Amino acid sequence: MKSTVKVAVCSRSFSHNPVLRAELLERYENVTFNDAGVSLRGASLVEFLRGHAKAITALEVIDEAVLSQLPELQVIGKYGVGLDMIDLAAMRSLGKRLGWTGGVNRRSVSELVISAAIAMLRHVPAAHREVLSGTWRQHVGGYLTGRTVGIVGCGHIGKDLVPLLQAFDCPILVHDIVEFPEFYVKYRIEAVTLDDLLRRSDIVTLHVPLDDSTRGMLDARRLALLKPTAVLINAARGGLVDEAALRTALKEKRFAAAAFDVFAVEPPTDLELLCLPNFLVTPHLGGSAQEAILAMGRAAIRGLDESAIP
Repeated sequence: MKSTVKVAVCSRSFSHNPVLRAELLERYENVTFNDAGVSLRGASLVEFLRGHAKAITALEVIDEAVLSQLPELQVIGKYGVGLDMIDLAAMRSLGKRLGWTGGVNRRSVSELVISAAIAMLRHVPAAHREVLSGTWRQHVGGYLTGRTVGIVGCGHIGKDLVPLLQAFDCPILVHDIVEFPEFYVKYRIEAVTLDDLLRRSDIVTLHVPLDDSTRGMLDARRLALLKPTAVLINAARGGLVDEAALRTALKEKRFAAAAFDVFAVEPPTDLELLCLPNFLVTPHLGGSAQEAILAMGRAAIRGLDESAIP
């Protein structure tokens, strides 16, 4: 029997997905979707959520200022895996519950990382731009096969990357604040410090959450540790890398290339960075595979009834 509890779906992606809409409506009959496709924040977010006991959110900022105005809101189902948009302390203090499942989009992100690594090693973005401008010349690149990959953060996505990279015979270095000794032994991974990883890796890929301990973790000093031939990939969270220092390092070719799917402010406005020939930008596509969208949406629906984080 369908629940009569009122549910608000803030996410535009979820709202416009016919499969997820139908599956949510099988459980709840009173659902308000974001059919207008507007970006909800602050007062508009509060107004949209008002009168609903449950909600599905994605990139909306859910902080104390928002939650304090919504006494009727009891549960949030998180669409996506990042929690940096949600003030968990405020959720707890105000008695709200969160339904969240980690890692549901891991394969989507992992495959994007591998595609970015190969694209930058083979100079695909630069070659593409040259062809469009009328220049036809071959760029000599290199294999992913055999190159050392440094994974910063060995959570769901970091662990998913490892067996995929082993198909390319890549030696793998890992840095994480948590140790996973059995996993490291199984896949012949070497756990190292962050600075050591940056010095030794041919490819560096970031897979950590954004919080006070990771914000700006790759500053000018740490970017300077990268090999001149290194490729840096960020498909995790904007704000992990000092983007001004990144621009300078890429312009001066202190390391070879970078591919970013996320930025501190989205969409990014630093056109000088975005237009560099050794930089690949994608518009936060990490979880935007059809399979991942369905997995994240179904996890959010379950989260409305199986909220586990008080």
